[in-house]
Amino acid sequence: MLMMFMLYLDNVYAKDVAIVTTYQYIASIAQQITGNAAKVTYLAPSQFDPHFIVPKPSYIAKLRDADLLIINGAQLEIGWLPPLLRQSNNPKINTGKLGFLDLSQFVTKIEVPAAVSRAQGDIHPEGNPHFSLDPYNIPLLAKAIYDRLCAIAPENKSIYTENFNTFTTKWKNKLSEWDKTMQKMAGKDVIEYHKLYDYFFMRFKINIAGTIEPIPGIPPTSKHIASLEKYMDAIDIIVQDVYHPDDASQYLAKKFSKPLVVLPHDVGATKDATDIFALFDSMVRRITQ
Repeated sequence: MLMMFMLYLDNVYAKDVAIVTTYQYIASIAQQITGNAAKVTYLAPSQFDPHFIVPKPSYIAKLRDADLLIINGAQLEIGWLPPLLRQSNNPKINTGKLGFLDLSQFVTKIEVPAAVSRAQGDIHPEGNPHFSLDPYNIPLLAKAIYDRLCAIAPENKSIYTENFNTFTTKWKNKLSEWDKTMQKMAGKDVIEYHKLYDYFFMRFKINIAGTIEPIPGIPPTSKHIASLEKYMDAIDIIVQDVYHPDDASQYLAKKFSKPLVVLPHDVGATKDATDIFALFDSMVRRITQ
């Protein structure tokens, strides 16, 4: 009873931290940790390409009032976030400040190029930025968010700690469930549109046989599609995201009678990906059906 009363007092006197995230998956993790002790909003709609978000005046207003900005990083937001930050004129969330958190600094990134040139397409110098799609990275990101929140609002630490511990326990149980379900996918060969799901595939030992894009950011050409056709008989699944055109994927799937699976890449990208748990539930369910 005393513990419940103390938690009640913590919630009554909790500091209401204004958190802005670039993507919805980050907002979902932050909400799991903060509970009611924060106002969490996100900028980028998850139905669109996360590399290219159309800026809106409302984004500037959100950033102007933020106590904490949490970004994916690894230059995923480089094409749209910097001008918004400048226009928000909020020194609390400038790079290097306590109110700025770059999640890419807390994970090991794959596909880091030795050198970068335009001939490689829209390649990321810091490596593949889609690290959030490895479910084993999520606890690392959650811990980074938890630590930063405790530094910004230490008066809320008891709330954050209870919620963080609950989240990590539940996540650990889900990892065991997803691992078991995904065992049958090990060794399967897939083609994806963009190098979006590489962390997910590598985690579960799925072979990435190719991409519909000839190089990152470049739409498929007839020549490239013809090159893919040569080894389509060995492909088990074609994977498509929600924001790239699917005509090439549909063509290959129909011609070679291959399953075409649409996977969400972020919370909200599909109707069933309602939060960070449901995102991976959806990915696992869709690819194993």
